[in-house]
Amino acid sequence: MEACIMDGTKRCGAVSGLTTVVNPISLARLVMEKTPHIYLAFDGAEAFAREQGVETVDSSHFITPENVERLQQAKEANRVQIDYTQPLHKDEKKETPEADGDSKLGTVGCVAVDSLGNLASATSTGGLVNKMVGRIGDTPIIGAGTYANSLCAVSATGKGEAIIRGTVARDVAAVMEFKCVSLKEAAAYVVEEGTPKGNVGLVAVSATGEVTMPFNTTGMFRACATEDGYSEIGIWPSVQN
Repeated sequence: MEACIMDGTKRCGAVSGLTTVVNPISLARLVMEKTPHIYLAFDGAEAFAREQGVETVDSSHFITPENVERLQQAKEANRVQIDYTQPLHKDEKKETPEADGDSKLGTVGCVAVDSLGNLASATSTGGLVNKMVGRIGDTPIIGAGTYANSLCAVSATGKGEAIIRGTVARDVAAVMEFKCVSLKEAAAYVVEEGTPKGNVGLVAVSATGEVTMPFNTTGMFRACATEDGYSEIGIWPSVQN
C-alpha cells in the first residue's frame, strides 16, 4: 500500500511498500510532521510505523478471497489491472500486460479547504493487481497523484504510469496559475488534453471553494460536500463533473 498527504504550504509526506499498516495515510502524515524527509518506503516505512506506534496488523489481514480471485483473473488474462476491473472473457485475453482504464474503483483520494482558504490533499491506494514487486505508482509521488499549493488541492486516480508521465496533479495547479484560468478550466484541460483517454480522473478544490471532479474514464466514484449543506455524489459522466 502507498499514500501521500500535502497541504497548501507545500508540507508533504509519502509512504510506499506498506504491508502491515492499517491506515497508510496516517503514516504519511507522520512522515510530514515528525521527520525531516518527505518519502519513506518499504522496510524503512514499516520500521517508522512501529516506532511511531501506529496501528498495524499481520499482512494476512489484507488477503481476502475477493482479492485472491482478482489476482488469479489478472494472471490468467496476463494483464496488470486496477482493482475491481471486470474480468475478461477467455477470448479477450491480451498478449501483453496492460492496466485496464475502465475500472471504477481503486484509489481513494480527498481534497479539502477551510474557511480561511487553507488547502490539503490526501491520496491512498493498494496499487495495481498483478503489479511487479517493487512497483510504485502515482499516488505517493508529489505532483503526480497528489499536490496542493496556495491555489488548489488535487488528488488523482487511474493508470499510475500515465499520471506520472503527465504530472497530472501539479499540471492542474500550473495551468490554473500560469494561464490565469479557473480550477475547473485547468482541470478539464489536463484531463482532456494532457492525458490519453481512459487514464485519469481527479478531485480538486480551490482556495475559494471551487470544486471540480473531471475524468476521462468510463466512470469515477466521487462526491463533494460544503458546510452550507450542498452535496453531490456521482459515478457516471454528468454536466457537473
